[in-house]
Amino acid sequence: MNSIHSWRISSILLILFTHTAQSQTDSSSQTLNEVVVAANRIEQQRFELPQQITVLTSKEMEVLDNSTNADLLQQSGSLAVQKSQLGGGSPVIRGFEASRILLVIDDVRMNNLIYRAGHLQNIITVDPTILDRLEILYGPSSTVYGSDALGGVIHLRTRQPAFSASNKAVVNGGGTIRYASASQGQTIHAFVNASATAIASLTSISVSSFGDLRMGKQSGSLDSAWGKRYYYVDRINGVDSLVANADPYLQKFSGYNQIDILEKLSYRGGSNTVHGLNLQFTTSTDVPRYDRLTDPSASTGLKYAEWYYGPQERFMAAYTLDHQMNGGFFSRLKGVASYQHVVESRHSRSFGKAERTDRVESVAVAGYTVFVEHDKNNQLLQIGIDGQYSTVGSTAGIYNVSTGASAEQSTRYPDGGNSMNFVAAYISHESKMSSKFAIHDGLRLTYTSLHSLFEDTTFFPFPFSDVTQNYLSLCGNLGVVWHPTADSKIALLASSGFRAPNVDDLSKVFESAPGAVIVPNPDLKPERTWGLELNTAMLIAHHITWENNLYYTIFNNAIVTQPGKFNGKDSVAYDGLYSSVLTNQNERSAYLYGFNSTVTADIAAYWKASATITYTYGRINTDTTAVPLDHIPPVYGRIGLGYAKKKILAEAFVLFNGEKAIKNYFLGGEDNEQYATSLGMPSWYTLNLRCSYSVCDYFILRLGVDNVMDQNYRTFSSGIQAPGRNLIVAAHVKF
Repeated sequence: MNSIHSWRISSILLILFTHTAQSQTDSSSQTLNEVVVAANRIEQQRFELPQQITVLTSKEMEVLDNSTNADLLQQSGSLAVQKSQLGGGSPVIRGFEASRILLVIDDVRMNNLIYRAGHLQNIITVDPTILDRLEILYGPSSTVYGSDALGGVIHLRTRQPAFSASNKAVVNGGGTIRYASASQGQTIHAFVNASATAIASLTSISVSSFGDLRMGKQSGSLDSAWGKRYYYVDRINGVDSLVANADPYLQKFSGYNQIDILEKLSYRGGSNTVHGLNLQFTTSTDVPRYDRLTDPSASTGLKYAEWYYGPQERFMAAYTLDHQMNGGFFSRLKGVASYQHVVESRHSRSFGKAERTDRVESVAVAGYTVFVEHDKNNQLLQIGIDGQYSTVGSTAGIYNVSTGASAEQSTRYPDGGNSMNFVAAYISHESKMSSKFAIHDGLRLTYTSLHSLFEDTTFFPFPFSDVTQNYLSLCGNLGVVWHPTADSKIALLASSGFRAPNVDDLSKVFESAPGAVIVPNPDLKPERTWGLELNTAMLIAHHITWENNLYYTIFNNAIVTQPGKFNGKDSVAYDGLYSSVLTNQNERSAYLYGFNSTVTADIAAYWKASATITYTYGRINTDTTAVPLDHIPPVYGRIGLGYAKKKILAEAFVLFNGEKAIKNYFLGGEDNEQYATSLGMPSWYTLNLRCSYSVCDYFILRLGVDNVMDQNYRTFSSGIQAPGRNLIVAAHVKF
């Protein structure tokens, strides 16, 4: 199926949904009036805000029933997702990815000082089974959230402990068992909520196991041979050997396991105050970097014998205070103080070599956010401060798998310690001029400092021992919302975003390719975006909701890796090889534009149809012809038909992606053209089914089939084939 066919199908179905709807319910109006929290960290109706926002509720996520949040985002049709391995998923918002979008969990920033600009897998360290809602803010969002929100924000909110509604202590809970055939994936989840009138506790644990992923067998628009795993590396009698894969559709060495634990406590300190404690811990087994394990070599067949991420650990402890203030100018005080500890590692060994390189990073992050709120006389004012202090310790070594001997190796980041600190103040304001017209505005000032120390210069014989940066960043937003009628909205929003260079940008020293080494550039400046967007929403005939979002973004001071000089020379001795010098520089300016259109319609009693389509275009400015910007997904979308009556919930939906021709790739960048076909990434679509049946009040059975036609496909810039036909069976119990 090519991109033209994708456009035709989506256009036809959008028209059909718009012209054949006959409502029996009012769910479309409920969609317009749904409450969101992510925009300003407080509860507001989405219909009243100028920014494009998508909300996935717990009920919607349960129906989709996916193993990770990356899969959940893609299955919902909200975002495109890149994958380098089964244990991963890097969301893309309006052409921005990785460190250029902000991940937030329960009002705590997940982004830290080593988030890189390529592809990130950190979103899978949050357990999807315990989420209450997932909110996506599209476009620059730095006024409220600060650095990294260039393309937008993904805010994940876990369930809150429920207080007892009576004077008696109450204990309830539930559990889920899930199986997915494409990866032989198994998940067991259990939670318990224990509560009284003043105190409540929520405990959750999930254990997941994923085997090697099976790809689809039907070629569709793809070359039937593309993506098959014909060979893999096995170490036999102490020698790396190329072994024929008995089943080329099975992506050998892609599986991993994960454990997620959550404990939340809430305490009512009187009628106006709630204290909260939020503890989260996630750990995994080694996660194979599947794309690297398939890199070819002319001499040995495959380049690597081993390439994997070590166990990825994430620990978070957060204290929250929510206090309603009686009298005075401000009506609410809310604060969050948090601590996070993250451990990541990379391990690689070339085919035929006994030496494995091991690099480990240990990150500690302390953060806080405090704001006060005034909400009176059609004026909503929020004044806040926030900050974050983070450090990373970096170690490395070489391990000989034959002899067990160890040796020193260059670290990924300076070995003497690295720290990054920011403090900020912001103000956000909404003024309702009338029942039909409102103005939204805001401003943030952020001070950022960064320091890295080179202690051992054995591998890095630099003439300096440290790198330091300090700078101020100012950003803001201005928007207007007009309601021509009670069921329609036209909003215009101008906003800016910034991303402060972090340790990964500034101080990372590594060999990008044989004979080329990246060295620090202390003169880096923050990346900036300026966005303008037009958002409309309307309720047609009381049963059709149609939303459209158009945007244009200017991207300046983009950090890219370019040839540079070190100590006045363009080459240096590194790791026994004379290598050319590369540095990260603010060399790129670009522009992006695109649109999203979404229709939901109640077409008959118990039946609901939906369709969404997203298009993104990005180009880098040059002195001559503009060239493609990386991270730009092809046109993508989702079309669904759902049924809901009493005990049954069911949906059939189609996910589709258009073609991404090789001429529209940013070659040599993050688009990973080496993992596409010679012509680029072909278009694809999948048919998917979901059904949920409530056997009784305490037992729900779920059944689904993804990729019904067993299509062989790969999502844009990914290095692993997507799952083939995937049978999903789950049982959920409550008590």
